[in-house]
Amino acid sequence: MLEVSGKRLKEKQCLCLSKGTLRYCVTKTVNFLRECLMTMTQASATAMVARVSTIENMERGIEYDRAAFNTWKYRHYFEFDSLKSDKNISVRCTLCIGRKLLSTSKNSTSNLSKHLARCHKNVKLTENPQDPLTDVTAVATTSTSTGQTSDERTPAKQVKLDVRATGLSATELKKLVAAYIVEDMLPISTVDSESFRRIVEKIPTKSGVKLPQRKSFVGHLEREYDKMNSNLKATLEEAEFVSTTADIWTVNNKSFMGVTVHWINSTLQHNKAALACKRIRGSHTYDVIGAEFEEIHSSYGLQGKVIATVTDNASNFAKAFRVCQPCHLESESENEEGDDEEPTFTDVIEALSAASGDAQFSLPPHYRCASHTINLISTSDVDKHLNSCADTKAAYRSSTAKCSALWTKASRSTLASEQVEEVSRRKLMVPTSTRWNSLYEAISRIITIPLNELNPLCVKLGIKCLNEREYQFLKEYCTVMKPLTVALDILQGDECTYGALLPTLTSLMSKTLALKDDLSRMTASLPDVIVKAIKTRFDAVLDSQEGLLAAATCPKFKLRWLRDERRREYVKELLITECRKAAPATENTNVSQIPASPAEMDFFEFQNQPTESFSAEKEITDFLRSGYELEILNQFPNLKKMYMKYNSPTPSSAPVERLFSLGGLVLSPKRNRMSDRRFEKLLLMRYNHCFSPKENNKT
Repeated sequence: MLEVSGKRLKEKQCLCLSKGTLRYCVTKTVNFLRECLMTMTQASATAMVARVSTIENMERGIEYDRAAFNTWKYRHYFEFDSLKSDKNISVRCTLCIGRKLLSTSKNSTSNLSKHLARCHKNVKLTENPQDPLTDVTAVATTSTSTGQTSDERTPAKQVKLDVRATGLSATELKKLVAAYIVEDMLPISTVDSESFRRIVEKIPTKSGVKLPQRKSFVGHLEREYDKMNSNLKATLEEAEFVSTTADIWTVNNKSFMGVTVHWINSTLQHNKAALACKRIRGSHTYDVIGAEFEEIHSSYGLQGKVIATVTDNASNFAKAFRVCQPCHLESESENEEGDDEEPTFTDVIEALSAASGDAQFSLPPHYRCASHTINLISTSDVDKHLNSCADTKAAYRSSTAKCSALWTKASRSTLASEQVEEVSRRKLMVPTSTRWNSLYEAISRIITIPLNELNPLCVKLGIKCLNEREYQFLKEYCTVMKPLTVALDILQGDECTYGALLPTLTSLMSKTLALKDDLSRMTASLPDVIVKAIKTRFDAVLDSQEGLLAAATCPKFKLRWLRDERRREYVKELLITECRKAAPATENTNVSQIPASPAEMDFFEFQNQPTESFSAEKEITDFLRSGYELEILNQFPNLKKMYMKYNSPTPSSAPVERLFSLGGLVLSPKRNRMSDRRFEKLLLMRYNHCFSPKENNKT
């Protein structure tokens, strides 16, 4: 027991404190004891120093337990909380609202680094200039000599960040406001709003800097668009293979042709951008469409780079690409045998006059949108079969008619909508012709309501009730159509490449046929009809070399999706043949001969021996035996080039549909007087925000 100035400190209490609260107690106790040294006798002081040394050794033990945390350069963004276990400690993040409690290892700070990268990526982190290990010891060393109080020596629990504003320049302020207007698709007249300008005035700026009015601000937007456009052209110039998607959109009695471009860079990252959303006047004939394509491709220097263009199944698009395909001249070797035939003469004037009426340009290969084709199968082909089959005709017509009555009632009456929401806990979906999978989603929402709850609801709404057979038909219809909807969602994904098309169609057909055993007589023939429609509509795609090579060069697919051994060998031979074509010419050079004098070289005849440094068979075999990660392609340069070429197209035209969705938000009814060119520029800036300056990229 130790007595100091009438106060009794129990040594056992000091030594038996938990490690979680020991730091606080140690700091207070050490400071108090040192202040009492001046009033103690020499013997008492000696005993007190011994006690202080014991306590300091305990503190150093705690500091050693979290040595990795203390020596970390970002340690000042966290506050030590407690010792969680023998291997872990708990700390609190001072940047998080509420000071989030985190757990990390004594010997590693990886969890804390991941937390900063994930939750505070926008914070500019600074390294701690002071050595963390000297925080406590330095305070303890200087406290005796300087006579500082305990409050002055205790470090601050929360790190204070330097957030002093230096003031924005005029350029920075305009870029900040431009990003806000373009990304949120607001009217340009927002800059003239008094309330908005009052908000902007609160932003610290340099002296004399003010937000310009609308006319001046439009000029800044024009310059930002020119920068974005030049950056996009420079990026596309570096790309070796690209693809495009296109469609025509009508809104407010105006027609616009949208075109997006897609490519894969050297890091195997998929990129996309919008090239145009131009106003089209007059009829949408094939020659008008072809001329617009030629102008857009040439303006970005894409001649010879476009692997394919993906559009829907519209007849005008199909004819444009069919008529404007490049002419492939036959080789001279194929015409040598016909040299003795009589020559034929053509009237030049007649040929030129006939050619003047046709397209004077060539378009890239045409791929039909797979999502649009699957949607045609799920609507047109399935509807035609259900209306013609005697087993399903009555149930299909009556059940869909009753569902239509329910959709109409719920969408036109607020009282009916509330009653439906009380039963199903959510609103019904109404099918639309312009939205893929809408009929399936609308029916599946209805069958989530049990029949014993659905029929009383129909009675309340005054519509006919569903019987057992009709309800069973709707359930089986959704069961059969579900694989189609899943495949459609996969193919219209933002990161989906053309290599996923054939494996998706193969799995779709197998999964659809596997449902036959679980269906009743009403819908037993529906899987066969769907598979037949897939083979008919995708006949040209299922055996195309481009589709096979695109799938085989994808590491996650390779040849695993092929079930026929002969087909596997065929695709493997395709890979080997294409790999030889993709190999650089320098790799097929000959082995250098032994140096000799000119006289000897004239006398001897040496046969050139091909080098064995490259083998297409070996590269393909090693690739098929490798892993399934995309990065594995970096080990196979020729296959990587093939992947970048055949997987640059997208299997569907969904990207250009998303462009039109953004266009509907920009060209709102209140902004229908906007000029066509300004609308296109604002839309492209919004869609291509990744090509805008860095200040506009934080979305």
